[in-house]
Amino acid sequence: MIALKIADVGDFMKKLLLSDVFDHFLLLEGSVTTFNTFQIDGFLQKSYYNAEEQEQIGERTLSYWAEVRPFFLSLIRGKRTPLSFRFSLQLSPANVERLLQQSGVGIPAEQVRALVLNVVYEHRVLSCTTGTSLTVFTLDKKLDHAWEDMVQRFFHQQKIPFEVL
Repeated sequence: MIALKIADVGDFMKKLLLSDVFDHFLLLEGSVTTFNTFQIDGFLQKSYYNAEEQEQIGERTLSYWAEVRPFFLSLIRGKRTPLSFRFSLQLSPANVERLLQQSGVGIPAEQVRALVLNVVYEHRVLSCTTGTSLTVFTLDKKLDHAWEDMVQRFFHQQKIPFEVL
C-alpha cells in the first residue's frame, strides 16, 4: 500500500468528475458528505436492465466510473465544498491482466480479487491509497509494488501532482 497526497485538489477533481481520465475504473463504493451523507455501492442490479443491456454487461458486477460520475458530480458541484468524500475505485479485469503481463508478476489473474485505488477527501486534504486483494495468501509483494508503480505512472501521465506520504 502506498499513500499519495494530491497537490492540486481542484485540478484532480476536474479530472475525476469532468473528464474521462478515471472512466475505465470500476466503482466499488463511494460516499459524499454535504448536508447529508450519500452512499452508493457500485454493484450492478442486473434485474434493472432489459435482456439486451444484460447481454452487454455480461459477467461484470460493478459499474464503471463513467456510469456513476454524473451522479457524484451533481452531489459535489455547487458553491460549497463537500465536508468529505470517499471513492473506492477498482482496476478493471482487462487492465489487471495487462498489468500482470507488463510487470511479469507470476500471479494468475483469477487469483487477483481487486486492485483498488481509494480516493479520500477529508479536512481539505485529498489523498489516494492503493490496495490489493488476492484470493490466496502470499508473502510476495511484487503485485503490490507493480500496482503502486502503475498508479504513480498513471498520475504522472495525467499530470496529477502528488507527494508520497
